[in-house]
Amino acid sequence: MKPRHRKLLLIALAVAAIGGAAMLVLNAFQSNMVFFFSPSQVADKSAPQGREFRIGGMVQEGSLVKSGSDLNVRFVVTDFAHSVPVSYTGLLPDLFKEGKGVVAQGKLGEDGIFHADQVLAKHDENYMPPEAAKAMQDAAKNKKQ
Repeated sequence: MKPRHRKLLLIALAVAAIGGAAMLVLNAFQSNMVFFFSPSQVADKSAPQGREFRIGGMVQEGSLVKSGSDLNVRFVVTDFAHSVPVSYTGLLPDLFKEGKGVVAQGKLGEDGIFHADQVLAKHDENYMPPEAAKAMQDAAKNKKQ
């Protein structure tokens, strides 16, 4: 093999190795990425079925139902245009309250109930995740129209 062909072969192998590594990294990012959706986006079927995502909005007043002996909780997340029922098993954050902001991570069931694996509450009165604030503003605009 001529030296010129050897160099081309090494360059081709290096490009293939870099391309393979980039593919593996992008695949890892895609499988670990969790997207955010508002209740309005869930209602218009923009949210993925059978795949984990986050839903955010406000906990609807009067919707919190705790079971007596176990850690099962049900509540409704709303953006004031649409609402999505949420089911969660576990301890809720101390700041979790009706009428306050919440972000839940989990999957939407075929029954239309969002089954959360994790529930996050806002940490003070002035904070709301930017995605949730924008989604609620968009829902309010669409509701007026």
